[in-house]
Amino acid sequence: ARMGRTLVELFYDVISPYSWLAFEVLCRYRHIWNMELRFRPAFLGGIMQQTGNKPPAMLPKRGEYILKDMKRMAKYYQVPVRMSADAFQHIMGTSSLAAMRFITAIDMTNPQYLETLSREFWMRFWSQHEDISQPENILAVARQAGLSAELSQKALEMISSPTVKDRLKETTAEALKHGAFGMPAVVAHYDGKPHLFFGSDRLELLGSVIGE
Repeated sequence: ARMGRTLVELFYDVISPYSWLAFEVLCRYRHIWNMELRFRPAFLGGIMQQTGNKPPAMLPKRGEYILKDMKRMAKYYQVPVRMSADAFQHIMGTSSLAAMRFITAIDMTNPQYLETLSREFWMRFWSQHEDISQPENILAVARQAGLSAELSQKALEMISSPTVKDRLKETTAEALKHGAFGMPAVVAHYDGKPHLFFGSDRLELLGSVIGE
């Protein structure tokens, strides 16, 4: 982190709509707050499995609430998340593993595209309700994010490489080590120790803790 700046890490997965909210809000705050924002693409499926967490919508009442909550949050933060009635089937039926490996490959080779690429994955899945798990969809997202065909193809080939798989596993393990049990997991390194904040509705609290 730059001199005197608080390092804030955002562990996220593009399958998580709350991660998108946290991502956009932190992108706005990084220009105002004295913080160094670091994007940490991780795998939500791995975190849920390791911690025994269950998708919130497994509880019908909570599912009902989330649909309403997400609409309010999207409006409040002005992020184009569109929740459909079958949003949860949509999540349950999609694996984000290939997408998160692709994002990881770009993070390792061309990190300047990381922010735009991540945003495009959320746009495609949560705003346009399109698939993000198949290679042709991943390439479409990359094209949308301004990556060249050559670069996208290279990153797509990398997703089956041990280097990329291991990096995604390591990042996910790091989130777990900080105490994550879901996404988004925001970790502020302040006063010599990590502070974990879960979800997109704790960002004012995060600001308060780091003296903003």
